[in-house]
Amino acid sequence: MSEEKFIKTNCRFCGYQCGLMAVTEDERVKAVHPDPTQYPGDESIQRGCRRWRLAPEFIDHPKRVNYPLKRVGERGSGQWQRITWEQALDEIAEKIQLLKNQYGPEMLATCIGGPHAIYWPLHRFMNLFGSPNNMGIGQICWNPGTWINTVIFGWPIESELDPENTSCAMFWGVNPSESDNSLLWREILRFRKTNKPLIVIDPRRTRTAEIATIWLPVRPGTDSVLALGLLHVIIIEHLYNNEFVNKWCHGFERLAKHVASYTPMYVEKITGVKVETVVQAARLYAHSVPATLFSGRGIDQIGCNSVPTHHALAILKAITGNVDVPGASHINEMPDFIPEIDLELSEQLPEAARQKQLNKLLLQSYPGYERIRKLTLQHGKRLPMRYLTSAQPNLVWRAMLTGQPYPVRSLIVMATNPLLTQADTHLIYEALKSLDLLVVLELFQTPTSMLADYVLPSAGALERPLFETKAGTANIAYGGGPAVEPYYERRNDYDFWREIGLRLGQEKEWPWESLEASLEATLAPTGFTWNDFCESGLYCPPEDHQKQEQVDSRTGQTMGFATTSGKIELYSELLAEIGYHPLPVPKTLLEQQDFSLKLITGARFQPYYASSFRQFDSLRAVHPEPWAQMSAVTASRFGLEEGCPVWVETERGKARFIVKITTMCDNVISVEYGWWYPEMAESEPSLGGLWIANGNILTNADYETSDPLIGTSAYNGLPCRVSRAR
Repeated sequence: MSEEKFIKTNCRFCGYQCGLMAVTEDERVKAVHPDPTQYPGDESIQRGCRRWRLAPEFIDHPKRVNYPLKRVGERGSGQWQRITWEQALDEIAEKIQLLKNQYGPEMLATCIGGPHAIYWPLHRFMNLFGSPNNMGIGQICWNPGTWINTVIFGWPIESELDPENTSCAMFWGVNPSESDNSLLWREILRFRKTNKPLIVIDPRRTRTAEIATIWLPVRPGTDSVLALGLLHVIIIEHLYNNEFVNKWCHGFERLAKHVASYTPMYVEKITGVKVETVVQAARLYAHSVPATLFSGRGIDQIGCNSVPTHHALAILKAITGNVDVPGASHINEMPDFIPEIDLELSEQLPEAARQKQLNKLLLQSYPGYERIRKLTLQHGKRLPMRYLTSAQPNLVWRAMLTGQPYPVRSLIVMATNPLLTQADTHLIYEALKSLDLLVVLELFQTPTSMLADYVLPSAGALERPLFETKAGTANIAYGGGPAVEPYYERRNDYDFWREIGLRLGQEKEWPWESLEASLEATLAPTGFTWNDFCESGLYCPPEDHQKQEQVDSRTGQTMGFATTSGKIELYSELLAEIGYHPLPVPKTLLEQQDFSLKLITGARFQPYYASSFRQFDSLRAVHPEPWAQMSAVTASRFGLEEGCPVWVETERGKARFIVKITTMCDNVISVEYGWWYPEMAESEPSLGGLWIANGNILTNADYETSDPLIGTSAYNGLPCRVSRAR
């Protein structure tokens, strides 16, 4: 007789991995419920999310990839042969070895996304194999803020929102009501009930902006000018924390001179934000102590203006004294458990391989990393290496097509769908079509996997252990164990990388036979076992604050900050040393006569997550078509009305959306991110409706116009035009 079991596990339908209790019978999931003994600790928080409820349907969805598939027809023909894992692994390893013998190890590239993956097994394999060409979406997600905050503060900084303690909250280029919808959004709602000031900076009047004390509708791509304008007001009116600035900030006098020209009148001219609103926001933030400031992908995706904006926001925190202060922020610590930098074995990548990396960026490169490491080691800290030195994607795609500076002939894609999630879809399509070997590890067939030589079935939510660690930049880990063994012949990604590594001579460096065994070893320094961890799903010791005041036992001196000056570098000596602007310098946005509007391409909406979950009928019923948001003034200018189909066009291409009229900046179009149509043919020419409403048809990531520090390209603030679709 079968027995019903209740097993702690986690949702994995966004990055938060909220705790669930799975009801299983005969090793099959029957139902799931929020588990208040795990993060976020309050099941009411999860009530606003539609996705976790779909876990039983997700785990056995009819469109899931369940068995290894090998292409038997033309690439993109949709013709597959089911094979065994052993055959797939043997053939893939043999092909990789043949290509390595012919072209060298750098001929292999990888592409990763998330959130249903861990990074270090891929990075470990690539380091041991000898290729520097891993890529992802780091240039437009996480890397810009991580790099610049490390440059300015000596290590990444984490914003805090404590409704009882925080006096003012500013959200810049982030919309937690849609992108988060978890604990942070609920904390924002709690905070707003205190009647303390909430400031939102966004071109669109989002749900987050709707509840704000003041909303600053900034023109896309001009955020750095607005931030410098706030600094101008704070400095001119002597609203900064004079004691903190004198003791812990480097370069204040040069900053004051630099921002003198960014008057509220000038800022209004460039950004569209009214003079009085600029002044009000600056005063509210500076007068409220402590004040917190969150920024998001809206800042990461503005190309050459991403770095100066992150720099200016860091300065805004610093001169108001909101650094490493409860209720404002904390500077993270290295983890107590084994960090990603050690798990990925980056030290084993030969120098000759590093020299072949496909980028020459000033920071996101091996030379840039070494400069930063010399500073962070002052505090015994080391950033993860592989993801923060990942190749600039545009150069990888071009090397596939041109063979310059050398051929890239094979690609392994894991937990991402680059035809939808990376810029310049046409370029990526041609590059993928040109490969000798394309392997995709996936949950469902996607436009990218439809072009693969091998599609391998990944274990997903409820089927695999989860262990999220902020890549080893913080002393936190969250996740937990699976509810059931993987259905059918699915496997987790660790198993793939280990098995390929064993076949290619890496036996000594894969000592753990399973992902769980590796996680047990990772946690060992904390004294926690893997089973201990799975009970709460969280390892998060209390944070210390004002760590710069602590005394270093080795020197007897206060710790300060891990920078050249030992202080927060408003004026960055490191950036000056490598030939970049030591203070934030905004770039003028590109204007094109035939494309008079500005485009935002990264908008996200519930119930989807990136390009995921459009296979679910219940979610599609809620949000069936992709939106092009615009103001009523913009719609009227072009004779458009709510619900009509439109073409949005840039110099790179055009895509079709449905008009959604909302309150936002005039002459701006915001198109939804990650749209495709899984119900359409899984073969050429359709590729699941890839070419219909994909915002990345409109974008480019040309290396020559990207940010020279990190390689960030513009996804927001692009010249575009709109017309009615027939």
